[in-house]
Amino acid sequence: MPNAYLNATLGEPDDVRDADDDTILSWKQALAKALEWVERQTSGAPAALDPNITVGTAISAYVVRRDARRAAQAGRDVRSDAHYKLNKHVLGDKRMAGLALKDLSEADLRAWQKRLARQKFTSTQRLLNDFKAALNAAWAEHRKVLPVDLPLTIKYGLSLEAPAVTESKARENQILADAEVRRIVAAACAMDEDLGRLVAVMAATGARFAQLRRMQVADALLERNRLMIPQSYKGNKKNNEHIRVAIGDDIVELLKPIVEDRSSSAPLLERWRVRQVSAVKWERYERGPWKSPSEMTRSWNQVVKEAGLPAATIPYALRHSSIVRGLRMGLPIRLVAALHDTSVVMIERHYSRWIVDGLDDLVARAVVPLVDLAA
Repeated sequence: MPNAYLNATLGEPDDVRDADDDTILSWKQALAKALEWVERQTSGAPAALDPNITVGTAISAYVVRRDARRAAQAGRDVRSDAHYKLNKHVLGDKRMAGLALKDLSEADLRAWQKRLARQKFTSTQRLLNDFKAALNAAWAEHRKVLPVDLPLTIKYGLSLEAPAVTESKARENQILADAEVRRIVAAACAMDEDLGRLVAVMAATGARFAQLRRMQVADALLERNRLMIPQSYKGNKKNNEHIRVAIGDDIVELLKPIVEDRSSSAPLLERWRVRQVSAVKWERYERGPWKSPSEMTRSWNQVVKEAGLPAATIPYALRHSSIVRGLRMGLPIRLVAALHDTSVVMIERHYSRWIVDGLDDLVARAVVPLVDLAA
């Protein structure tokens, strides 16, 4: 008698990681997904399947899910990193967005990667991961009417090979000297106090924007010259823990005015929001936390110009520079990784040159004179 059972993987249990109603499921979420899946299998309605689904449609559906997950994590309406990256670099690429998945080839995906490389994009691997996830999700949903080998096309077409050289070179070009970092902070503070505090804390801690925007007043332990940086949402992190980072007296003095007489649960770093009241006049109307890196883009470009640095300098350069500063000072690699909420593997992979330089400096300091040259 032939086997009449069908099997499908709907997600993983929330035994280790928190449920997100997408890939990690609670018991109730798994039950709901299972019932929905059974209904699809037994409805006999292939009309819901789209053999002509495009890359753009797949990306849009994925972005909606990612935004919903990010909003649930944040407890308010906020967009995910994938929203901005995929909208700009995939949906914004008309040649790619308009392709039907059934016609997608490795050559198409490779050509897209080459176009991306010409834009000097510096977070290629993360973008590729999101792109793969979006295409694979679309294939899983419409697999009955799409080529069976499409997952292999996606896997090999979006593998990171030659573009990795471009990314490493771009990362190397974003390492700033301490004097350059000081010029950036000074220019930001001169332009706007709120921007100045954000940039200064980014430079002092090497934290990601997404971590700093979640900081609360209680996370500023200024009397101890410490900041408690929330962990990022990256990786398998079940608890919302914090990373203790030392800061100098200069950062303490910069932050004092925004912690006095404020609730401990209030957002630490805020900015003024403005609205247009006439053709040439804008006014401030409320203060609130920073929401997206895009809010600082225009001001950052002006800051970089005022600091006399290349226009290609990005805010993430402050993080790269902080990591390299720790390595050059001889801090253990594991400590540098922990302070920057990343892994030793990532540090060794992307910053190996500065690890060697730091070790050379340590070895040089260990050299002691053994011969009396005056004799």
